[in-house]
Amino acid sequence: MTGSGSTVVLVARSNVPGLRAAQRAATEWASGTVPGVRVAGLVVMADAPGRLPKEIRDFSRIVGGGVPHLWHIPWIEAWRFGHDVPPEGLPKEARTMLDQVRIAATTTAGLAAT
Repeated sequence: MTGSGSTVVLVARSNVPGLRAAQRAATEWASGTVPGVRVAGLVVMADAPGRLPKEIRDFSRIVGGGVPHLWHIPWIEAWRFGHDVPPEGLPKEARTMLDQVRIAATTTAGLAAT
């Protein structure tokens, strides 16, 4: 039996304003004020090439602790310019993460909405 309602994946840029917005959404969801919505997890998309600063990495873990799953997607230069990138053209890390999101969203969609 599949639950009614909506399954969502929160997405945020890997910067403090983006993560704060995701934190507000996760807090609202966790409080039960959005009935019928199931959150599968949070995708944090790199907002710049290279490693995340420690402060951002730590804050993303805090925010991600409030949802069932946390994923990070690396910087994809082509996306900055609005270019479509076929899945086989993505870095392996991104393809793996997208597969994990798909599985989590499908599994979560089958749960009863609260």
